[in-house]
Amino acid sequence: MTPTVLILNGPNLNLLGSREPEVYGYETLDDIAAACARHGERLNLVVDFRQSNHEGELVDWIHEARQNAAGIILNAGAYSHTSIAIFDALLACDMPIIELHLSNLFRREEFRHKSYVSRAAKGVICGFGAAGYRLALEAMAELVGAAGPEKEA
Repeated sequence: MTPTVLILNGPNLNLLGSREPEVYGYETLDDIAAACARHGERLNLVVDFRQSNHEGELVDWIHEARQNAAGIILNAGAYSHTSIAIFDALLACDMPIIELHLSNLFRREEFRHKSYVSRAAKGVICGFGAAGYRLALEAMAELVGAAGPEKEA
């Protein structure tokens, strides 16, 4: 059975492409979702890609993942630095979690240097823009044992 990876995106990521493109890039979230679906297929992963500006909805999706996902890739946006609720939900998951950020948090404001999500994550990818999603999918494929063509080579 092909593993499902839940990719969750937090607040304001629906504005990608128009919000601070010098920081976040020019690709839209729809562009990134399409690229993730294609790359996931190459890696033998089913990608379930979602975005919400609402903390509780993200928590509900994390709870749901416990039943139907092999791993979670999470770009929680600003909630990374503020949400104990998301942190607690992630701790309840017995699966690999990868934290993802488009920008390099450590080159930005000091308040962005602390992430609650990081404490629950297997690893963190930040600073590579939209390419970070591809990197996260490749890491997740390794973690969940997906056997795509790239792994067989």
